[in-house]
Amino acid sequence: MSETNAVFTRLSQTLNGIVVGQSALVQQLLVALLAGGHVILEGVPGTGKTLLAQVLARLVQADFRRIQLTPDIMPADILGTNVFDMNTRSFSLKKGPVFTEILLADEINRTPPKTQAALLEAMQEQQVTLDGESLALPELFWVMATQNSLEFEGTYPLPEAQLDRFLFKLIVGYPDAVAEKQMLLNSQANLPSRRLDLERLKPLAKVEQVLAARQEVRGGKVAENVVDYMLALVQRSRQHPDLALGASPRCAVAWLLSSKAHAWLNRRDFVTPDDVKAVAAPLLRHRLILRPEAQLDGLQVDAVIASLLTQVPVPR
Repeated sequence: MSETNAVFTRLSQTLNGIVVGQSALVQQLLVALLAGGHVILEGVPGTGKTLLAQVLARLVQADFRRIQLTPDIMPADILGTNVFDMNTRSFSLKKGPVFTEILLADEINRTPPKTQAALLEAMQEQQVTLDGESLALPELFWVMATQNSLEFEGTYPLPEAQLDRFLFKLIVGYPDAVAEKQMLLNSQANLPSRRLDLERLKPLAKVEQVLAARQEVRGGKVAENVVDYMLALVQRSRQHPDLALGASPRCAVAWLLSSKAHAWLNRRDFVTPDDVKAVAAPLLRHRLILRPEAQLDGLQVDAVIASLLTQVPVPR
């Protein structure tokens, strides 16, 4: 594979050295970055969600902004607004934090639907409209949103239309005992673990290399039998007895691209059924909706996805 692929290998190694115990999460995050798809990070506080975003932005030398979303945040606080200048007697645009390359929307479910919707056009069209004028966002533009998996009081669950704008929903769990011990040792040795230490990180890539990698990903090959396998999984999700809503056509397109990204990250220019299965859970868990009776039985979406993958024969 290309030199760009080696860059992403170093990115993965460095991220795993700083945010220890989250190797699967790091790989899925890099897959989403390569596919150009936005991600939701869901987990309890203190598991490194914000740190991961900050470190990744630093390593690829991307412009990074963070929005701490609260119930009183308004759309203009994210998008920006036209401000009247008394000296020039004219309006000038004051751009909001959305005009960046990597945007961290912290606790996205704590802000009202009107503000959540302000991100819709930006995430889907890579532009925002202010006072009737469409303004393009940076080519890399990538959103990482976080939400707490435990606290639901005073929150505004994201509607299906906005959830579908996210490529992956990643679950950030606790590290195991070995990884957590290494984290403590790293902290004791003063390895980068706080914002002040981020400046000491040596960048490993440039934004241009990330964009070049995305082009290489799109050129990946997918055999017809693998496409048929993916399509069978999509169709089966719409007929699953425990699901009220299956995978959409947009989801199918996203599945194909993220499978290519997973293959590319593993130094292949062709997709295998294993790539399709590897991205299934983060791709589907926020798009599939359980039937009420399945929810009452305590069934989890991830369990349905696992059963779905066993019901469709894998092509040779």
